[in-house]
Amino acid sequence: MAKNFYDILSVSRSASEKEIRQAYRRLARKYHPDVNPGDTKAEERFKQINSAYEVLSDAEKRKKYDRYGERWESAYGGEAFEKARQAGGGSGAWFGRSFDLGDLFGRGGGGSFETILESVMGRRGPMRGQNVEYAAEVTLEEAFQGATRLLQLQSEEACATCGGSGQIAGAVCHVCEGAGASLRPKRIEVKIPAGVRDGSRVRIAGEGNTGVSGGPRGDLYVVVKVRPHSRFERKGDDLMTEVGVPLEDAVLGGEVEVSTLSGKQVALKIPPLTQNGRLFRLSGLGMPRQEKGKGKAKGRGDLLARVRVVLPEKLSDRERELFEKLREERKKKVGVG
Repeated sequence: MAKNFYDILSVSRSASEKEIRQAYRRLARKYHPDVNPGDTKAEERFKQINSAYEVLSDAEKRKKYDRYGERWESAYGGEAFEKARQAGGGSGAWFGRSFDLGDLFGRGGGGSFETILESVMGRRGPMRGQNVEYAAEVTLEEAFQGATRLLQLQSEEACATCGGSGQIAGAVCHVCEGAGASLRPKRIEVKIPAGVRDGSRVRIAGEGNTGVSGGPRGDLYVVVKVRPHSRFERKGDDLMTEVGVPLEDAVLGGEVEVSTLSGKQVALKIPPLTQNGRLFRLSGLGMPRQEKGKGKAKGRGDLLARVRVVLPEKLSDRERELFEKLREERKKKVGVG
């Protein structure tokens, strides 16, 4: 980046005051931080542009700069100049550098911050308000069947006194202090559709921040957090659960009941010699499937039941006798094999 102030503004040393002002306006609009959010290089460039303009737009300072070059500040009086510079005229300050907003936007520009930003970005018409996010936690059961939440929000409303402009007869509005808006408590009932996932965003149109200069409001987005469940684990639109199967049913076959998330019980047939950990799929008993972009449920996922073979905790004398006979039979079978 060039250090020479003339090079920074891309003007010649013989440039007129008008040419310097025009060059400054053009570059300041291009590298303004509000036009380049998060761009550190543009931010640094903007600082240099302001520094160069501070000097070259002032006939006395420019004369000193032309004579002494980069050492002109010390020639000007060092500390005295810095104090004068910081206390100098101008209706705004960016990054510790004062400058006159009239030089950037034309004399008599001024106005609220929104008006200034619109001018920088070449927009003078209505601007849409910002979107707002709100976090809401739901249980897995609520995510399954849908839910409602009553949100207590601080809603941004246009100032009724100045109509959102931030000014009254050219002066700063005494009610909103130039902000053009104020926060008011607001209650909104939000419907959370069935099938939402962790991180889903539910959009409520027109409930965001107020617009600028009569522009439409932004939107409210409710970001859903689904709590973990003690018995069910979610895998996409499917649910997984564990079902206990008695040892005798796992060996001989039988039937057990499986609890669903809706609270119903369904019968599951267990084939003979079912191994521990075997997975059974029960179609259509999982989470509601949401249609992309529509927020409506269409069909359901499946319920996956994993077998957990349950061993007896106590045995009667007769049961122990039978198990011992079974072990002897198994040993004989292995021996024959």
